[in-house]
Amino acid sequence: MATPTAGLVLVVGSGLIGQNWAMLFASGGFRVKLYDIEQQQITDALDNIRQGTKLLEQSGSLRGSLSAEQQLSRITGCSTLQEAIEGAMHIQECVPEDLGLKRKVFAQLDGLIGDDVVLSSSTSTLLPSKLFAGLAHVKQCIVAHPVNPPYHVPLVELVPHPETAPATVDRTHTLMQKIGQSPVRVLREVDGFVLNRLQYAVIGEAWRLVQEGVVSPSDLDLVMSHGLGLRYAFIGPLETMHLNAEGMLSYCDRYGESIKRVLETFGPIPDFSRATVEKVHQTMCEKVPDDPEHLAARRKWRDECLIRLAALKSQMQSQ
Repeated sequence: MATPTAGLVLVVGSGLIGQNWAMLFASGGFRVKLYDIEQQQITDALDNIRQGTKLLEQSGSLRGSLSAEQQLSRITGCSTLQEAIEGAMHIQECVPEDLGLKRKVFAQLDGLIGDDVVLSSSTSTLLPSKLFAGLAHVKQCIVAHPVNPPYHVPLVELVPHPETAPATVDRTHTLMQKIGQSPVRVLREVDGFVLNRLQYAVIGEAWRLVQEGVVSPSDLDLVMSHGLGLRYAFIGPLETMHLNAEGMLSYCDRYGESIKRVLETFGPIPDFSRATVEKVHQTMCEKVPDDPEHLAARRKWRDECLIRLAALKSQMQSQ
C-alpha cells in the first residue's frame, strides 16, 4: 500500500494536459511523477516540458519562484504504475476523455492507494457519479477540471462526487491555490459543470445567429473578442450587471423584462447542419488555415496573448 509523502504528486497521462499539470505542480515546488504506459510517450513528454519550461523562462513568463532547472529537476517519468504511485499524496488523472478508459484507470488506482491520497480527474464533461462509481475510496475522489491551456488559464473547476468528503474538496482547493490556479467549488455535479454550460450557451446562440443569417462568422467573433470578452476578462456577467446600473436590484428592475423578452426568442438547440459547418469552416480557414503549421502558430500567438493578459490582471489586482 502506497504511503503518501508531503509534496509528491502523480500525473497519470503524459499528453498536453498532463504536461501542463506537471509543469504547474513543479512551479509550485512539488515533486512530480509523470506516468504513462509507453516509455517513449514519457520521454517525448519530458522533452516537451523541458523545451516549454526553458522558453517560458527566456520570455520572463515562467510561473513560480524556482528557476527552470529547479522546476525541471522536480519532474521525473515512470512507466510502472505500482512504482509511480508510491508516496503520492495527490493523483491527477489526464488520460483521454473516454469513460471506460478512465474508470479502468481509477479502478487500478483505487486498489493501490491508502486512505489519505486524493484521486482527481481532469475530465471536462464526465460526471463524478459515473466516473467514480463503485470505488472503495470514493470519499477521496474529485474532478479538478482545468481550462485549456492550463498553464496560461488558471481556472480549475472542483466537482465532487455525491460521497466526496468535504475535506477532499478543501484539500484540493488549497493545493490548486498553492500552484497559482484559481479553483472554484461546484457545489453539486451537473452535466457540463459550470464553464462548459456557459461556453455551450454562448456557442449555441452564436451558431443560431450565424445559421439564421443575422451576422457573419467573422463579425460574430468580433462581438466577443472586441466586446463582451474584454470586460469578461476582468469581471464576470453578474458583476457586469451590478456595475451597469446602481447595483443588482436596480439592474434587474430596469432590464429584467427586456432580458426575458429576448431570451424567449432563443431557438431550439442547433443541429450544426453541414451547410453552416462548412460556412463557418471556410471563414475560419480564411483567417487561420487548418494545416498543422498555421494552427500551431495561431495557438502560440493565443498563448502569448494569454501570458500578457495574465500579467495585466496581476498588475491590476495589486493596485
